Amino acid sequence: MIGTWINIAAVLAGGAVGLVLGARFPDRLRQTVIAALGLFTAGLGVRMFLQTEEPILALGGIALGAVLGEWWRIEDHLVGLGAWLERRFALRADEGAEGGRFVRGFLTSSLLFCVGPMTILGSVQDGLSGDYSLLAIKSVLDGLAAMALASTLGVGVLFSVLVIVVYQGGLTLLAAQVHTLLTDAMTAEMTAAGGLMLLGLAISSLLEIRRIRVGNLLPGLFVAPLLVAVQGPIARLFSSLVAAIGR
Repeated sequence: MIGTWINIAAVLAGGAVGLVLGARFPDRLRQTVIAALGLFTAGLGVRMFLQTEEPILALGGIALGAVLGEWWRIEDHLVGLGAWLERRFALRADEGAEGGRFVRGFLTSSLLFCVGPMTILGSVQDGLSGDYSLLAIKSVLDGLAAMALASTLGVGVLFSVLVIVVYQGGLTLLAAQVHTLLTDAMTAEMTAAGGLMLLGLAISSLLEIRRIRVGNLLPGLFVAPLLVAVQGPIARLFSSLVAAIGR
């Protein structure tokens, strides 16, 4: 889990710099930096989605994932965790902001740092061979993002390391099993679903164009590759039924 610890250190360091120097940044500069980060995230999301080989499977994965996420109320639980941490450490939320600035910073950074192919592929690579080069690259990007986010959204960004250690660290520990189950096609659709989530995150939290409960889309990361896995058997079954009817 060396790559995960490097990632955590980068987020903490970047977030700390953002907190210390953030007050010295003009509001216009901070808003522009967040907007630039939002545009980059949106562009990265589009690029990830374009890796899909079967767009209908990516759509099905994220749609079914949304149903599961709403059922399990994943985003509500993440918001609740952020609110509990805020109360536990006596941190004051901004008035009028839904769930407070702390919760927004925690939720936005948790999703941004944990959704994407680098998280999955880097964790698998680190777990199987000890090569954490992908996670090291991701750590640099996350550190810069944490600096920008913490300067605007506050200390909640630093607490996203809890999600990183559980989610990314868990993927590393389960790397062998994940690696044996995923095919190239499954990875492509998982990446495409993650790209749509990053695009939604940019629209909702970074660019603030429209509110989207992106946290409730997270099951789509696992539903999309499952649809790829069952696509072949279902197609063969359908063909057999058509052939039987034709007789």
